[in-house]
Amino acid sequence: MSARKIIIDTDPGQDDAVAILLALGSPDEIEVLGITAVAGNVPLPLTERNARIVCELAGRRDIPVFAGCEAPLKRKLVTAEHVHGKTGLDGPQLPDPTMPLQDTHAVDFIIETLRREAPGTVTLCPIGPLTNIATAFERAPDIVERVEEIVLMGGAYFEVGNITPAAEFNIYVDPEAAEIVFKSGVRLTVMPLDVTHKALTTAPHVAGFRAMGTEVGRMVAEWTDFFERFDKEKYGSEGAPLHDPCVIAYLLQPELFSGRYVNVEIETVSALTRGMTVADWWGVTERKRNA
Repeated sequence: MSARKIIIDTDPGQDDAVAILLALGSPDEIEVLGITAVAGNVPLPLTERNARIVCELAGRRDIPVFAGCEAPLKRKLVTAEHVHGKTGLDGPQLPDPTMPLQDTHAVDFIIETLRREAPGTVTLCPIGPLTNIATAFERAPDIVERVEEIVLMGGAYFEVGNITPAAEFNIYVDPEAAEIVFKSGVRLTVMPLDVTHKALTTAPHVAGFRAMGTEVGRMVAEWTDFFERFDKEKYGSEGAPLHDPCVIAYLLQPELFSGRYVNVEIETVSALTRGMTVADWWGVTERKRNA
């Protein structure tokens, strides 16, 4: 069976970095066609830099990295330095990347790749705000039906929000983009906080990363040491949730996950619940299922 072709759309972020490393460490199962950076956890100049740092850490300078949208479609950018630090990858000291940033805009890369590859063979894996994906769909509607699947990290239902009482960060940052993606008709699989809050960096896991004896293991341990301080204090949990790696884990071992095919609408208007993923978990409406 050939490796599944994916594009990772990301705003690194320590947990984004672990997701990228997991994908690049699974070449038999996953072929990373490219990494597209978007503004989110930190501004775009840092997210594209961080994506290249992670590729170099993995020894994969061959992976093309593209810079995308620097702001949400209609709103001012909200970032999360309070969680990820001022660089987005705070924790260990990191050298500046030497591999080049691609000249092509991330949105153009997404469009060109989906037009070049056979229909239904490329999966999009957004693990940040959905600005790049939505912009590509709006600019080139013909690519929508060519997407195999979107597997994304975003949203929440029973766990409610992590950036506001109602909203998860990735959806909150650009709810208009999320609305476009959720209404696109693409096959959509969502890893919400309800899932990711079960994937915790407990002390034995972090010790395991460090005991690998590799630079990757050391870096992941130091990233998670830094990253978990916020969530352990906030939730009183044993560790921090590794949100974004759940997307790659699903591609590798979908049997680890269970869920329902339901309707999900994105709240874009309310000041109280902006960015909320309104999931019809119990089927109480007649709205069309989309995720």
